[in-house]
Amino acid sequence: MKADNTTLIDLSIFHPDAEQSVFHRLNYTQTNEGREYLRMLLSNPLHSVAAIADTQVTLHHLTSVLNKWPKQISNGTIMVLEKFYETPIDKLPGHPGYFDSFIYQFLSATDYSLTKYTIEHAIDFIKGMNIIVDLLEESNSKLLLSWRDRIRYLLRKEEIGKMLVLDKKQCSAKEILELGNFLRQQYKNDLFELIDIYHKMDAYLSLAIAGNQLGLQFPEVTDSETPFLEAEGLFHLLLSVPTPYDIRMNQTENFIFLTGANMAGKSTFIKAVGIAAYLAHIGMGVPAKNMKIALLNGILSNIQVSDNLIRGESYFFNEVQRIKNTIETINQGNKWLILIDELFKGTNQEDAIRCSTAVMEGLSKKRNSLFILSTHLYEIGVTLQQYSNIQFRYFETSVAAGELQFSYQLKPGISNDRLGYLILQKEGVLDLLRQL
Repeated sequence: MKADNTTLIDLSIFHPDAEQSVFHRLNYTQTNEGREYLRMLLSNPLHSVAAIADTQVTLHHLTSVLNKWPKQISNGTIMVLEKFYETPIDKLPGHPGYFDSFIYQFLSATDYSLTKYTIEHAIDFIKGMNIIVDLLEESNSKLLLSWRDRIRYLLRKEEIGKMLVLDKKQCSAKEILELGNFLRQQYKNDLFELIDIYHKMDAYLSLAIAGNQLGLQFPEVTDSETPFLEAEGLFHLLLSVPTPYDIRMNQTENFIFLTGANMAGKSTFIKAVGIAAYLAHIGMGVPAKNMKIALLNGILSNIQVSDNLIRGESYFFNEVQRIKNTIETINQGNKWLILIDELFKGTNQEDAIRCSTAVMEGLSKKRNSLFILSTHLYEIGVTLQQYSNIQFRYFETSVAAGELQFSYQLKPGISNDRLGYLILQKEGVLDLLRQL
């Protein structure tokens, strides 16, 4: 499944303000490299039902062992191990006796202290990885089983066996120097491979923790020839008190024409659908009670278009270019989810109605993709009612005692709310203007 950078930004998968991003919401990683691997996972949605299913199995198993996951491995543990290889120290004796050990402690006290500190952390790391092998033993995930087998192979050496039974606080100087020499001279590549595996597991563990903490549910993803998306209780992942939606789209009703006043919830709904569809293709749970979706070729959004002063491009020009790119994209392949919020805001109302009508009538002919398009131009709805595949939905707004009330409930029909003047009045702008 494809999604360009504009779409990733529109859906807040990544955001300049980290706390406003889906990435931040799902980030429970404990290591620096694990965090970067999580970023990679979220940047690369999967392209097959089999890959999505195995990721779901992976996360399901990791969720089941969260309370048993070893606590002794941390980002600090790994940093100590990596630092050991970067720091020059006096050569460690290969087969130290008690006398050699005493001499090294005395003549190379600083290097001995570093080696001792490293061995203590190495024992924690090795014992933690051994626990993970046991935790992955009963998994049905191909990915986890491959990691289990590789970890087991990398822990096979005799010296590692000694570390598994050692008390890190009771190691003799001789044992510390022997293990330090082993790590430095014989086990570097193996240890770094173990660390790399742990970083990757850290990223997947983060997704499992997030799914568990946020109450996400695994969707049913189908390799269908035609597009569809069905969800019950769908909500926006980034809202602290979200409103749930029900949505049903398929080839015969593949277009949602969405209206409502400003602030009524149109953009939030569009982004909620996009985020859920995107996460489904990552292989993780989605913010909904349940969800079924066809494997999509991609998601393309047109939500936060801006002008480009340096290139001399107007807001409207960039809107047109984005629509052009959308049309060219869906002409090249099937099963795209197209999300458009407030089409043609960059021109006057009469021109916007004409342009929007032409675009919507054209897009409505494409039954092999799904479209959600919001607009404040409710007049367009009259023309579009002749198309049987278009669903008309709106967000209701009411006024009570001069106060705006938003239900955020998705309803069938077309809104003709015009509340801009009331908002100006409520915020005191009109009073300020009278005082000029």
